[in-house]
Amino acid sequence: MKKKIQGSERRNFLKASGATLLASSLGANVLAHSTSPFFNDNEVLKVGLIGCGGRGTGAANQAMNADPKVILTAMADIFPDRLEKSYNALKTENEEKLQVADDHKFIGFDAYKKVLASDVDVVILCTPPSFRPGHLEAAVEAGKHIFCEKPVAVDAPGIRRVIEVAKKAKEKNLALMSGFCWRYDFPKRATYERILNGDIGKVTGIYNTYNTGALWERERKTDWNDMEFIMRNWLYYNWLSGDHIAEQAVHSLDLMSWAMGDVLPLKAVGTGGRQSRTDAKYGNVYDHFAIVYEYADGIRGFHFSRQQKGCKRAYDITIQGDRGQCYIDVFRKHEITGAVNWKYKGEKNNMYQTEHDELFASIRAGKPINDGVRMAHSTMLAIWGRMVAYTGEELTWEKALNSEEKLGPALEDYNWDLAWKMKDVAKPGMTKFV
Repeated sequence: MKKKIQGSERRNFLKASGATLLASSLGANVLAHSTSPFFNDNEVLKVGLIGCGGRGTGAANQAMNADPKVILTAMADIFPDRLEKSYNALKTENEEKLQVADDHKFIGFDAYKKVLASDVDVVILCTPPSFRPGHLEAAVEAGKHIFCEKPVAVDAPGIRRVIEVAKKAKEKNLALMSGFCWRYDFPKRATYERILNGDIGKVTGIYNTYNTGALWERERKTDWNDMEFIMRNWLYYNWLSGDHIAEQAVHSLDLMSWAMGDVLPLKAVGTGGRQSRTDAKYGNVYDHFAIVYEYADGIRGFHFSRQQKGCKRAYDITIQGDRGQCYIDVFRKHEITGAVNWKYKGEKNNMYQTEHDELFASIRAGKPINDGVRMAHSTMLAIWGRMVAYTGEELTWEKALNSEEKLGPALEDYNWDLAWKMKDVAKPGMTKFV
């Protein structure tokens, strides 16, 4: 893990390396022209956190560590207990920079509005993915710089909305950084630079996996109504999470897209199902997917993901070229063999921290990062994969992107008495494309 930089050492680091860090993103970032206000090193940047789960808490701490003059001033969640747990964890980690008064701890489905109405400069969006398009739109309208977790939507209408929001953010010169964290990992940046520069020749095929065990679940308490149980277990409802191919395995699809220079596939077909998580408490999501994406010239990307207890795990990607092969075990190994033989032996970093280091450096420089369209496209790869698995159909990119299926309610309709009718578990060949 990269050594934490403190005090004046951090100030010098940001001044000296901000431009270098931004330039090294290997196409991951789009830098807008410098028309936004310049925040000098002495100005305090105020941050608001929307969504106080584990990832939101981590992101808030990383934001506070990214710059000497960053403070957290507002927090929002639908659950008071989760907000307080997050607050206490952040207090332990970074008490000096945690400056959230009690009247800036906002609770409820509309709590995000109160954070945006406060004087924060940057917002961190870490709620379940179904809320992301509406929260993004509201944040851009409010003129806030944004860090948002992946995925950025759960359905195609949400993706189309995010693409438009990303364009508006760019027009307003607002930062919009996504949580596709591997794009900020030093070993992968070095490896993908070689791939994109031709070390393995022309890419001819890609195999990627995200095979894990079972994830957490919350046992129902007697004082929870149906909506609270669902919101506490949002992973298992596709209208909140997008299913696990979108909520988790989308990282592997982003790595696949990166290897293709973010050129989009033409069509996709696949399968999936629900074998080990069949109880009603697991909502309506699948526990495994197998998708084939076809690019131009017949190049194929093969994706496998599952969340099944007691099964072999795998989180890797093999990129085949006409002059060699690249193999990446995402946590341990980055190797190229063939015409060029190479292994990564350089510096390793905390990619989550690097995201925020680069985000705040870009805001200071008046050249904010915008990951917007790319993060929408990578998310859509996962949604598309879910569509072909659920329906059993072969779908083109255009048909999938123009789907009119909306999985969940409108943002303004969420409340604790909402009785949203969950779709049945999809049955390939019977569930129809909408």
